[in-house]
Amino acid sequence: MFEQEIELEKQSSSVVPLLLIVGLIVSIVGVSVYFLLENRKVLTLQEATPIVASSLESQAPPTLHFHTGIIKASVDERPHDPHYRLLEKLGFVKIGKDNDWKTPVSLTPKGEAFLGELTGVQKSEEKDKTQSYTIPVAQRKMVEISKISMQSPTRALVEYSWKWEPNKMGDLLDAAGPNVKSFNTWDRATLIQKYGANFYHDAPTKVVLAMVKTDKGWQIALE
Repeated sequence: MFEQEIELEKQSSSVVPLLLIVGLIVSIVGVSVYFLLENRKVLTLQEATPIVASSLESQAPPTLHFHTGIIKASVDERPHDPHYRLLEKLGFVKIGKDNDWKTPVSLTPKGEAFLGELTGVQKSEEKDKTQSYTIPVAQRKMVEISKISMQSPTRALVEYSWKWEPNKMGDLLDAAGPNVKSFNTWDRATLIQKYGANFYHDAPTKVVLAMVKTDKGWQIALE
């Protein structure tokens, strides 16, 4: 009886270390599998696409701004600046004669009909009784995501391209078009820098965007 107890003790004493070793191996394998699976997780095209599209949509569209009524020339508003002259060439406004630094500008029936066809035009009355018009001329649209490069399990670089999608006003303000090209170099530069003109029909623009994975999912990296 005593010998049987000793033998059982020997068996139990050898089983415990074995169980510990097996448990340790299982733990190591489990951790390794976890990190392996984590490292294989990537930012997918389906995840990246709405983030990129939302980023483009959040950027304010280029606009053309002008006034009608009796306009007093100032640093911010000059009724003889190139955008007014362009609108007059297009038949959308009529610029009257100056009178003591004040110039009458009126919207023509053609201009009123044209603005009525556009979406997003904002019109308001100013304190000086002039009418203010703000016209969006184009929006950014994603063309494609060409490459996603994982820098780590939680960081990625997304290479994509986007292009302009101009409306009818944007087509008229295309910097490569006849309307803008009819102005001299200085006025063309002013139209591009201040009044919404651009090369709206150029080839798509390529961009690299950094993204980071947070507890809320993939987001654009702020730093």
